[in-house]
Amino acid sequence: MRNNERQVRATRPAEVFMMKKRTTITRRDFVRTAGAAAATFMIVPRHVVAGAGVAPPSERLNIAGVGVGGMGAGDIGAVATDNNIVALCDVDQNRSAETFKKFPNAKPYRDFRKLFDEMVKEIDAVIVATPDHCHAVAAMAAIRRGKHVYCEKPLAHSVYEVRQLMKAARQHKVVTQLGNQGHSYETIRLFCEWIWDGAIGSVHTIHAGCAAVNSGIDALPRLKEQHPVPPTLDWDLWLGPAQYRPYHPAYLPASWRGWVPFGNGTVGDWTCHVVDPVFWALDLGAPATIQAAVKDYDPKTQGDAFPKGEIITYEFPSKGKRGPVTLHWYSGTERIPRPKDMEEDDKNVETGAVVLGDKGTIIYGSHGAGGVRIIPQKKMDEYKRPEKTIPRVKEHHWDWLQAIRNGTRAGSDFASYGGPLTEIALLGVIAIRMAGTKLKWDATRMRFANSKKANQLLNHGCHGSPPCGGRPDSKALLSSCRVAINPSCHTPAHFNPASPP
Repeated sequence: MRNNERQVRATRPAEVFMMKKRTTITRRDFVRTAGAAAATFMIVPRHVVAGAGVAPPSERLNIAGVGVGGMGAGDIGAVATDNNIVALCDVDQNRSAETFKKFPNAKPYRDFRKLFDEMVKEIDAVIVATPDHCHAVAAMAAIRRGKHVYCEKPLAHSVYEVRQLMKAARQHKVVTQLGNQGHSYETIRLFCEWIWDGAIGSVHTIHAGCAAVNSGIDALPRLKEQHPVPPTLDWDLWLGPAQYRPYHPAYLPASWRGWVPFGNGTVGDWTCHVVDPVFWALDLGAPATIQAAVKDYDPKTQGDAFPKGEIITYEFPSKGKRGPVTLHWYSGTERIPRPKDMEEDDKNVETGAVVLGDKGTIIYGSHGAGGVRIIPQKKMDEYKRPEKTIPRVKEHHWDWLQAIRNGTRAGSDFASYGGPLTEIALLGVIAIRMAGTKLKWDATRMRFANSKKANQLLNHGCHGSPPCGGRPDSKALLSSCRVAINPSCHTPAHFNPASPP
């Protein structure tokens, strides 16, 4: 038996592990089929063969990281203790240097396609933490190879990419997790339990947002400057499926979030954190309408960058026993209004949400409803908290790893939760680019009922006039548009056919 293979014995759920002859499969086979046949297998408990605090061989997963500077460094560190980090990939040697140094036994790569070609048989799971515009190409490449995927938020750069990833995750029966880590916090569970308990009655309005300004507007005049590509950066691979453009330091290392070709602005960067609690508690689903109001922004001359602030209004229809809900999103220079129930010495909510019900108000911070409380404090003190009914999890990465090992669904999986949540953020991005127009959204058909132009924005990969005519529902889209969520390409030139020789 090779070092990277371990025996995992097939058992019925009620059986204990017994030392007798029976059919065996490799650890590799187990991990690959865990999602489809969880009840058939039992991983060796850590106390049986490894002692306290050490993972036995059959529990250790071989994990690769794509994009390992910034958030990726933290993600890799979070899963490294009881698993094997076997490969690391990043196009920026300078930004990712510390991560490569920390894991000297991991095979280094610049191009994730080469990583998958060479190590497809050695990898169980992949963490994707690239800039937004490359999330889909990397995640899809992993999923189609049967690898479990953890992807930083937002899941993708377009609604079309989200739908394709949701579909692929179902088809390939892999365990997925969106990187909105607050979804595994205690506070988001408390918030849901309070809402379901009727702590503030029927929720009708939400004011949510983030004070961060993710905008490239101030840097637009500087784009005419010429800068050499740093020797530690592979610019062509960094661009990935995006349209070719010359390198400029205004895009890196993290400011790409403020540029339409690469990021999703503040709404795309923070919705998956801030809206997550109400999305879960109220089972919001898809909005019926979306409209953005933007000041001091001209899409014709500034459309390459996101504005410094916007207010986006989503209208969610009645669902089940709850009535309609209106969500107002505030980005950057636009701030969440102060609720009337807030006490005089209390601070305004700058990043988080104010949730209004017909019997009261709840406020919370950004990740996982941090600092959640009923206001004013007197009502919080008088509130008799309900029993805890939602299962608690240790940590977000842990939740994903346990789901892989147990063949269960992670809390923010692509297909049923993380994808639909990301879609709300990306619909907001489209609303910004269609500012002033109230868009009517048909989630089932994945189209806007009243705007052909908005429909063309459902897939950022449609540059110019592709054969599919920009229609996101076209069967020709994958092959004709340059959003490369088809991993069959093998050369950087495929990513950037317009790049100079």
